Amino acid sequence: MEWLRHAGIAYRLRWKRRRLLFRAWRKRHQLRVVADRTASIAPDAILGAVTVRNEMVRLPHFLEHHRKLGVGHFLMVDNASDDGTTEFLAQQPDVSLWTTTHSYKLSRFGMDWLTWLQIRHAHGHWCLTLDADEIFIYPYHDTRPLRALTDWLDANDRQSFGALMLDMYPKGRLQDHPYRPGDDPFTELCWFDAGNYMIQKKPDLQNLWIQGGPRARMFFADRPRRAPTMGKMPLVKWNRRYAYVSSTHSLLPRRLNRVYGEDGDERLSGILLHTKFLNVVVEKSAEEKTRREHFANSDLYEAYYDSLIANPDLWCEGSTRFTSWRQLEALGLMSRGEWV
Repeated sequence: MEWLRHAGIAYRLRWKRRRLLFRAWRKRHQLRVVADRTASIAPDAILGAVTVRNEMVRLPHFLEHHRKLGVGHFLMVDNASDDGTTEFLAQQPDVSLWTTTHSYKLSRFGMDWLTWLQIRHAHGHWCLTLDADEIFIYPYHDTRPLRALTDWLDANDRQSFGALMLDMYPKGRLQDHPYRPGDDPFTELCWFDAGNYMIQKKPDLQNLWIQGGPRARMFFADRPRRAPTMGKMPLVKWNRRYAYVSSTHSLLPRRLNRVYGEDGDERLSGILLHTKFLNVVVEKSAEEKTRREHFANSDLYEAYYDSLIANPDLWCEGSTRFTSWRQLEALGLMSRGEWV
């Protein structure tokens, strides 16, 4: 009766997706428009979708990088920033901005808000859904624009694109490496863990659950299955009936999660260079520990926040210095697959 079990899973996931879309519709009233420039979105524009809070340090480089790749317009939600983020984003001609003071945690960590904006404005567009501390790269990103990638995905009937989130960190204690807004963060965050990753396939959603990197090594060594998951599907040819389930780690319909080869073939994939470990993470961790808005089980992460507040050195003898996307491909962390 295997077919009956699969039919039951498919039925439950269809209703889950409907509930997620209904949640987004209900949460739409939590958003207040600051700058709605969506009328200027071109029919073929690639969109960015981001929720932010107090990210003024990261935003200049974040926007510059993704504009250069080819993102034509950003749909952004600001969650009660008080560091100038709101004012900065409101001045950007390619940003449509909404604000909210409601709970980030109770909005499924911002996904309800973004899902509503994607329903309204992203249908039919390729959409790159990111956090402000994620820098998207892919094979040939230094010579081929994002449009070349999405054209290839369209031509090969692929509606989603997978990426590994790669934690980048400095050599030495985090606060010993000051960062100035607009600078390249990877001048300092130039180290990563190359090989300590565990992968399992989730039987229901069929996404890859990837754990590892310096956070698993440093903060979850005694409970590795509690470490943050690193696999994501950030780039999707959006449809108003789609919904992310858990951040960008999984999607519904679940066919969108099959961004990996199952018969020994390598699928084209990318990397999210994670800038969480800029020097500001020490101060931010103290705030996040107090706010308790970033994890469903906040108590589990008490020791994690305490470790970050202690200004750790994440570097070890096994750390690898970052050079290029080709290096990441050679290490098996990303793949150009069939795209040549």
